[in-house]
Amino acid sequence: MSRKKNTDSEQSKVYLIGSGIASLAAAVYLEKDTGVPGENIYVLEQDDIAGGACDGAGDPEKGFVVRGGRMHEKHYECYWDLLSNIPSLEDPNISVRDESFEFNKRFVSHAQARLLKEGKKLDVSSFGLSLKDQTDLLKLTFVSESSLGNKRIEDWFSAEFFTTNFWYIWTSIFAFQKWSSVAEMRRYMKRFIHLVDGLHQLGGVMRTKYNQYHSIILPTQRYLEAKGVHFDMHTQVVDIDFDLSADEKRATVLQIIDRNGKEDEIVLGKNDYVFMTNGSITESTDNGAWNKSPTLKDKASSGAWMLWERVAKKDKAFGNPGVFSDNIDLQKWYSFTATLKDDTFHDYMENFSGNVDGTGGLVTMTDSNWLMSIVIARQPHFPNQPKDVKIFWGYGLYPDREGNFVKKKMSECTGEEILEELWYHLKIQELMQPVVEAGKVINCIPVAMPFIDSLFMPRTLGDRPEVIPEGAANFAFLGQFAEVEDDCVFTVEYSVRTAQMAVFGHFEADRGVNPIYDSIHNPLVLIKAAKAISR
Repeated sequence: MSRKKNTDSEQSKVYLIGSGIASLAAAVYLEKDTGVPGENIYVLEQDDIAGGACDGAGDPEKGFVVRGGRMHEKHYECYWDLLSNIPSLEDPNISVRDESFEFNKRFVSHAQARLLKEGKKLDVSSFGLSLKDQTDLLKLTFVSESSLGNKRIEDWFSAEFFTTNFWYIWTSIFAFQKWSSVAEMRRYMKRFIHLVDGLHQLGGVMRTKYNQYHSIILPTQRYLEAKGVHFDMHTQVVDIDFDLSADEKRATVLQIIDRNGKEDEIVLGKNDYVFMTNGSITESTDNGAWNKSPTLKDKASSGAWMLWERVAKKDKAFGNPGVFSDNIDLQKWYSFTATLKDDTFHDYMENFSGNVDGTGGLVTMTDSNWLMSIVIARQPHFPNQPKDVKIFWGYGLYPDREGNFVKKKMSECTGEEILEELWYHLKIQELMQPVVEAGKVINCIPVAMPFIDSLFMPRTLGDRPEVIPEGAANFAFLGQFAEVEDDCVFTVEYSVRTAQMAVFGHFEADRGVNPIYDSIHNPLVLIKAAKAISR
């Protein structure tokens, strides 16, 4: 059934629930390509800051914190299309896209200390895959997604596969777990097969100049505000009313709690739309501190997940949020950001790894019970970071395991204890102890993230709603938990693609959705990937 598109966009109001990259992208395309006036676009955000999972905050006195970093590569067709329109934070004459590409020409990913054991670098020139593992990996890229159902990765591969260099590299880059969806892993293999040859050194991985809030979100928000787009912060949408009939589904009323804590409603006119970011990987996070462990929250504290649950009960086409959100112990991991007024650690890592900051990427300690990894970004990672202040980020995939040195679960550890465990694995306790005792570590902030891996939970077709469900007259789903055939969740590209699909699916425009980069059908790419897997 063909969808009737809006040809009277100047009279439309569009409400965007959530302020992550998907909503911001939708706002850009609505104003730029469809003629919806900026002052008719409303971003409704429950928190006090925009950006969703692309975050970064703090100061040199109390310490900086990023919950995580979204990986980039040059074939994010939708994402770079979006950012080609956004002036950079510091130079209005250059786009964020051009700034990022120029930055990555100067600081090229070439990790020389990708995997460690007992504080020493491992040789990762071979992925260490047996012939059976190689066969299973290649076979996975050619089976149909529907044949996999809700199988886990551990249902597809041998037990030995999970001790290989390939798995340690794969699991630490993408945060897949053994119990994650093998269908999602298949999508990653197909989508990123052009990166497999250089995966052991993070070849092809791109970064932004600063953290992703300051490099991506803040410039985009400023661009939109200059166009008249409204950012209604501290405004939580708690439910959506629909008129559901056999031939049309229409959103009619947004039930909200406003910035004053009062219940209110927004009645949608006949020409109005709502685009909802359903679910969130960074909802209900909690920060710890140097002497305090973070608290693991549950779904009841999450506005995004509770809203999707209420909406999903109204129609089976609106997805199954519980598939993604009901197993926090399988979805959580913990990250940490350390801020130091001292060069000792960064100097050591540069000399040890052979990478200047910003070129090494993840360093994973394969013998860590927590499977701890760290990243040293190009300094400064924040615009307000002084030259004598250094930061680095890390995370642990198995936070409920007892540490090798600190005999506590990572989830129970303070920032100080997490760094003690890190110094132990790097074998630099004697080097770093005087730095800590001198008070030169400003802070180490651990973060509990209950839903961070929720998008990798085993699922089947229909668990994620279509971006525009069949019969949807004036609404769409955005972000990581809307269905985009063949693209990969846990990427900014996926979120921006859903925005393009929603906007260009509902509104007339002189353009459409950018095609997915199709490397899986390039014979040269396949040959290089097959050679890399067999190394």
